[in-house]
Amino acid sequence: MKAQRPRPPQFPGEEPHAEWRDHTLLYAVVAAAIILTVTLVVWLIDPAPPKTITLSAGPRDSSFFIAAEQYRKILARNGIKLNVLESDGSVQNLQRLLDPKQHVDVALVQGGVADGLDTSSLMSLGSVFYIPVVVFYRGTGLSQLSELEGKRIAVGREGSGTRLLALKLLEANGIEPGGDTTLVPSDGLQAATQLVAGNVDAAILNGDSATRGLMLRLLKVPGVSVMNFDEAGAYTRLFPYLDQIDLPAGVLDLKRRIPPETVHLISPTGELVARTTLHPAISDLLIEAAQEVHGMPGLLQRAGEFPSPVAREYQISEDAQRYYKTGKSFLYRTLPFWLASIGDRTLVLLLPMAVLLFPAMRLIPALYRWRVRSRIYRYYGSLIAIERGALIGSTDEERKRLFVELDQIEDSLNRLRMPLAYADAFYVLREHVGFVRSRLAAASRQGSHP
Repeated sequence: MKAQRPRPPQFPGEEPHAEWRDHTLLYAVVAAAIILTVTLVVWLIDPAPPKTITLSAGPRDSSFFIAAEQYRKILARNGIKLNVLESDGSVQNLQRLLDPKQHVDVALVQGGVADGLDTSSLMSLGSVFYIPVVVFYRGTGLSQLSELEGKRIAVGREGSGTRLLALKLLEANGIEPGGDTTLVPSDGLQAATQLVAGNVDAAILNGDSATRGLMLRLLKVPGVSVMNFDEAGAYTRLFPYLDQIDLPAGVLDLKRRIPPETVHLISPTGELVARTTLHPAISDLLIEAAQEVHGMPGLLQRAGEFPSPVAREYQISEDAQRYYKTGKSFLYRTLPFWLASIGDRTLVLLLPMAVLLFPAMRLIPALYRWRVRSRIYRYYGSLIAIERGALIGSTDEERKRLFVELDQIEDSLNRLRMPLAYADAFYVLREHVGFVRSRLAAASRQGSHP
């Protein structure tokens, strides 16, 4: 039995707007790809800054808490609400940042409290002020902590950053808890009172406990002196979070020249420490607030010295480094915060769009060429089938059917709209239709004259 030859497809007339439809289809595909990319970027990145953040500060009357309250007022100008949490101090602040269950974004932390902790999830926005270590003692002429061995020393209350730092410094000088030296858990005014009363031989004051007024009162007490750290440079090498600072002669009381000579001190700094998830725009606002609050000259610092992008126990964030080098971005300098935020998000979205759009624009002509040529090439399958039907030998009825199919192809071509740029391919197809028609006619003549 003779194998059934597959019938060629039918070719309905082309629609009047086929070319416009081709263009529309291609651009629709590209637009859909861009929309999908933008949607994916928004879903994954969501770069909108939060409207509320939380800062862990310190005791209500501490310099940490007072500074945080000033930050809160400054951030409120830009529509950002800063929740300020009270705490026991730097140790608890750091614990809150490291605990993922705590809803804390940023905290003020004294240097020296992060030893032995994994702080890879944290970053620093910079140091904001000095927290000096000032040692008062009964007597004169002491310049080393090791000279306090065997005495009674007020080292700060339990759990405080002052006590943690004091114990580290004393340990470096060979003085440890449980030895001959008595370590008294008191600080601030209580420690100063004990020193004046003779209940302790020395008091290590740090930060808020070393206020200008308290230092001046102690230095007016006969028999009480302040330790001049002759080895301050060594401490800064051994403890990277410490700085060497000077208490200039007469800075506490210029008329009475108190202190009578420059006193060398050591000091950690308070740092703005944040989780690495902090939004870059919020980082900029916090540094800007720190510049406004801490940028003025003070007892121990020069104008513009703080905030400072010096890496100590925490890496300075990339956003903070960028801010210290170039300041706020153009959008945030020239537009209100909320409007700059929208513009910044738009730029973030435009980048992947541009990355996709430029290759897509180069791809569109190729897709269009393929689309137009495919409208031509689809006829060749039928032409080949008709030509083979003419060659393998067929009856008159079959040849008539092949002529009908060929007429359908030619009729479809007559109604086919083709861009002028592809007219050459169109006319080549017309020539091939004529060639197949001639082959079919020749086969018909041979079939009628055996």
